[in-house]
Amino acid sequence: MSLSKAEIAALTARWQHLQRSFEVYYGDQPRDDAMDVLYARFVKPGGLAFDIGSHVGDRIGSFRRLGARVVALEPQPDCAAAVRAIYGADANVTLLEAACGPKPGALTLHVNSANPTVTTASPEFVKAAEGAAGWEGQVWDRAIEVPVTTLDALIAAHGTPDFVKIDVEGFEADVLAGLNQPIPALSFEFTTIQRDVACKCIAMIAAIAPYRFKIALGESQRFSFDEPLLAGDMAAHILSLPHEANSGDVYAYRGT
Repeated sequence: MSLSKAEIAALTARWQHLQRSFEVYYGDQPRDDAMDVLYARFVKPGGLAFDIGSHVGDRIGSFRRLGARVVALEPQPDCAAAVRAIYGADANVTLLEAACGPKPGALTLHVNSANPTVTTASPEFVKAAEGAAGWEGQVWDRAIEVPVTTLDALIAAHGTPDFVKIDVEGFEADVLAGLNQPIPALSFEFTTIQRDVACKCIAMIAAIAPYRFKIALGESQRFSFDEPLLAGDMAAHILSLPHEANSGDVYAYRGT
């Protein structure tokens, strides 16, 4: 699903603090087209995708344009409400207002009210951002308790996904700790302020099954390499990136 300027304006009127997110993640057709091309490698019509950390749901839109069913997790109440406003009428989107982690239960979410896209369940992420170039002015000003499920529990409830997207601001390894079975493909976000988390994620994925890895920097929606890398080579590449690269997504997949 894509949104018109009028629809973006209406959403912004309801959630002013999400204005930047609506403007960045919706209304850019070339970006949407590039995203669809990238995800079409993994998501097919009639397939199933998990969106872990939906924020305002732009990836849900891509998965739906590709014809897949979506199970989306978003623990931030306002973000979940925005996702519900955009996709609530779509029977092929299941929204769970919960986080994903290593075991079911509850966790503390550290909320950045001014920039909800970097709200996190990881205190280490907050510490890593303190004083880091490019992260000036970020404040995690309140905490809320949210329910937690696991990838294994989601699979048991909804079936094995063709693809899982994980974007949870430094909590990615904790999410992967709740996965104990191979799946066809997944992605996780990384930042250059927490390269250790990215390397841990790669090692965890490689321990589940033989995966190959690609990377897309920032919001480019394009792979940096034509050929996939092995786990060790991908970890070395992330360690070699300049700090200014800031963030991106690592893609892991099985098969050709």
